[in-house]
Amino acid sequence: MALTLTPLLNIPLIRPGDNLAEFLLNSLREADINLEDGDILVLAQKIVSKAENRLVNLSAICPSPAALELAEKTGKDPRLAELLLQESSEILRVRVGSVIVEHRLGFICANAGIDQSNVGNSDGETQDAEQQHDWALLLPEDPDRSAAEIRAALETASGKRLGVMVIDSHGRAWRLGTVGVAIGLSGLPGLLDERGWSDLFGYTLKITVVGVADELAAAASLVMGQAAEGTPAVHVRGFPYPLREGSLKELIRPKDQDMFR
Repeated sequence: MALTLTPLLNIPLIRPGDNLAEFLLNSLREADINLEDGDILVLAQKIVSKAENRLVNLSAICPSPAALELAEKTGKDPRLAELLLQESSEILRVRVGSVIVEHRLGFICANAGIDQSNVGNSDGETQDAEQQHDWALLLPEDPDRSAAEIRAALETASGKRLGVMVIDSHGRAWRLGTVGVAIGLSGLPGLLDERGWSDLFGYTLKITVVGVADELAAAASLVMGQAAEGTPAVHVRGFPYPLREGSLKELIRPKDQDMFR
């Protein structure tokens, strides 16, 4: 079966409190897509964070001594450094312009996932570059829960068995370039364990565990784009593995297995 990814268009700029499921259903209707069992909706983290009002005005932030020290080392705004510390459980690497952290959600990422591009303000309005830097957007408080709530609303409306995934763009320790990765999922697997399967020549796989959620996230990220494309949601049909309950925890490497810290 072919894997088909369709961008969902005409989703407006999201404001705090907006009903994302309603916007998705409207966009699906405009695209003449009727949801079917096994379909997956992939959502950019940014629209989920905005709907959940994860916007912070930097004028309300008072930097701590630790934030002032981090700002001096990195050249970052001390208020942004304070948010970064609040969103992180551990600072792993520091250099000018970048901080690598263990996010409070458990994964490793740059700058605690805090975003200032295409952010707007708490009313959802776009601003000029100077005003935009007064605002920061944090990752969802619990992306798995966010995905589950949106999935529940879509399944109630459609009567179909669906999956929902929230994705973000992350760098990697061993390669250049950012890729889309899953940071929250509901109704689909994070990993596919192929250990014990046989290859074409009858060899039994012993270590192969596939990050299927991240593979799909990377594909959806290609469709979404990274700049001014304005395509924050993708409909997926033909996911080649059975849907099941999954979570972000599946994808996070335990510290004792992390060779890059």
